[in-house]
This record gives sequence, structure tokens and C-alpha cells, in this order.
Amino acid sequence: MTIREIKTLLKGFEGEPLSLVLPDEAVVPAHFHVTEVGYVKKEFIDCGGEVRIDEKCLLQIWVADDVDHRVDAGKFLEILEHGKTIIPSEDLSVEIEYEHPYVSQFALSEVRSNADAVSLIFVSKHTDCLAKDVCGITFDEGDSCCSPRTGCC
Repeated sequence: MTIREIKTLLKGFEGEPLSLVLPDEAVVPAHFHVTEVGYVKKEFIDCGGEVRIDEKCLLQIWVADDVDHRVDAGKFLEILEHGKTIIPSEDLSVEIEYEHPYVSQFALSEVRSNADAVSLIFVSKHTDCLAKDVCGITFDEGDSCCSPRTGCC
């Protein structure tokens, strides 16, 4: 989900409680902070030799002891606005970085609204081979693109 999509979906919900739901359905404590709004650009070469670029907006989430602290939907929109000075496009996907139980990154998949709160639903990220065709492999479950028999890595 992109920054632009989040902004569109959250408009009109200013003042509403905001919850962050992780892939295991755990909810980040309501007194979370958004401590960083980051622009991350990763340039890399895949195992087939193609140069690729991945760009995203990465929000760092942190929980302190100030249990009365709250980030509602309107405050979340304000935080995203602060990032405009470094974020080159609102069409970038949004991920969070959160310690659960170790520092992990989760992709935002949807926004849900109900009577209790507006919820940002996050999903796990997975590794993948981006050059399956170049490596000349058919991907069987349990295989890796870079397994010894492919010869691509």
C-alpha cells in the first residue's frame, strides 16, 4: 500500500484511534510512537545479474513507558506529512520496522475501519528469487533459486 493510498483512506478519520495489527494478529500497544519516517533506496544485483532498485517509505515504531501516549489517525497523517521533505514520491509503498520480538519489517497491506478504531494491517515480507527465468529453473516448493543445481549463483 502506498503513502498516497494511506492518506486517502485515513482522511475523514482524524481523531479516531489508530491500531497497528501485525501478521500474527498481535496488536502493537496503543501507546506506540512513530520515531522515524524514512526513505529507503536499495540498489542491488539479483542472482541473474540484473541491476534493480527498490524504494520504500519505512516507519520505525517504538513503544515506551508513557502509556497515555496515543497516535490517532490524524496524528499519523501529520507524521507522514513531515516525511514529505525526504520522501520523493507518495507512490512509494509503506512498511514499518518494529521489534517483535526482534527488529523486523512488515509491509502494510490494508486499512480497516470499525467502531473501535482504524486499523493498519501489516503482513510478513518474504524472500524470493527475482531471476527464475534467467536461472533456467522451475520453482518447486522447497527449492531455492540459488540451490547448487541451478548454477546461477
